[in-house]
Amino acid sequence: MVNSIPVKTEEILTVKNLKKHFAVNHQLFAKKKEFLKAVDGVDLSVYKGETLGIVGESGCGKSTLGNLIMGLLQPTEGEVYFNGVEISKMKEKDLKKYRVEYQMIFQDPFSSLNPRMRVFDLIAEPLITHKKLSRKELEGEVHRLMVDVGLDPSYTSRFPHEFSGGQRQRIGIARALALKPKLIICDEPVSALDVSIQAQILNLLNDLQQKYDLTYIFISHGLPALRHISDRIGVMYLGNMVELTTKDELFKKPMHPYTNGLLASLPISDPRLRNAKTADVILEGDMPSPVNPPSGCKFHTRCPFAQDKCKVDVPDFEEKEEGHFVACHFPLHQD
Repeated sequence: MVNSIPVKTEEILTVKNLKKHFAVNHQLFAKKKEFLKAVDGVDLSVYKGETLGIVGESGCGKSTLGNLIMGLLQPTEGEVYFNGVEISKMKEKDLKKYRVEYQMIFQDPFSSLNPRMRVFDLIAEPLITHKKLSRKELEGEVHRLMVDVGLDPSYTSRFPHEFSGGQRQRIGIARALALKPKLIICDEPVSALDVSIQAQILNLLNDLQQKYDLTYIFISHGLPALRHISDRIGVMYLGNMVELTTKDELFKKPMHPYTNGLLASLPISDPRLRNAKTADVILEGDMPSPVNPPSGCKFHTRCPFAQDKCKVDVPDFEEKEEGHFVACHFPLHQD
């Protein structure tokens, strides 16, 4: 298990009012343009050495948030600061020197690796792009990385299709580690793997964090994985962050009804306990369309505790208790 949350002394990443709206109505003579608000005003701070988990239903915008931080998408509005330097508006040539500092592990190990490249070339590619190494030095680095992620260095001449899903994800992790970054964004890196392999990859990421002094943003739609690896967890709904606090606090005392519903949806061993304690907070209905989200609190259409104010006023994302941020007019379990 991970250690307790690091002391908040150094922000490695800061996100301010980040938005990404995609145009969905491309008709030439359309009277009104429509936009899909994938990320709609996220504020976030990530501290050196921690693992920040991001959770939410499919379509909530968590992967888009990761792509915006990585610079794979340009924001509609807002800023991203890495070690105090704004990177969200940099041109590609200026951004290149910062790319060595933060990397990404992608969700699908089957499509994130070029099937025509051998493992050696896949892992060596970032080193060749950003560093000047001799062939001997390059071979040494690739072999070291393969050992670190639990792969046999003699496999360097193989192609991705010769590996299992878990092994391919280890190759992706080795690629992300190659440049010794300070921050790694893990975009659902275990969701495509078997449960037993998921545990192995999570434990590997924990070990590598200690060895390389890494900071993680871990994106997932599953709370059990985040409970295992995270220090803090942020909950997203329809493009907004609705709750952010430490892992222990989130599971012990969720304040947002949506978080409460996510926790209630987790499987438990005794169905009678489910009926007695959580029947009234099970999430019902589908998440509204991000093209036309509800007014006021976006969650009010599914919230069992919604009142008239929730339908009109947008709740501020504010600190209700120390280190516990919530966007809700009537937070649960508040002291």
